Amino acid sequence: MFNEDSSYKDSIKQRGYKLTPQRRAILNKIIENKGKHLTTEEMFEIVKIDCPEIGLATVYRTLQLFENIGIVSILNLNDGIVRYELSNSREEHQHHHLVCTKCGSLFEVEMDLLEELEKNISEKYNFKILNHSLKFYGICNRCK
Repeated sequence: MFNEDSSYKDSIKQRGYKLTPQRRAILNKIIENKGKHLTTEEMFEIVKIDCPEIGLATVYRTLQLFENIGIVSILNLNDGIVRYELSNSREEHQHHHLVCTKCGSLFEVEMDLLEELEKNISEKYNFKILNHSLKFYGICNRCK
């Protein structure tokens, strides 16, 4: 059976990084909040409950490290706020997002809607696509 927790910890160690108590605490909170799109500050507030000695700079550097390793993905909604979400090592591509322009709610679209388009582009331009990102902006059901 696939164990995400140990897989992410193995990724850290295989890249030559130590799994410090602070990194472990941040990783645990990222996994606990799977499906959420947290800012650095939100992650800091969550982690410091169990790890009160941690600093914001440590959370910031750790999230950057985790993004470089592939543990988290950055979600940029062009609003000046960087959000992080847990990467799914079993997903070939990032999933898509629905963004409500009224309340700012964010919803995940789990299905990959672009497989056929991606195949056509790859063939036409002889280009190997590694990933893609798609965001739909509109108004959610609560705000309609």
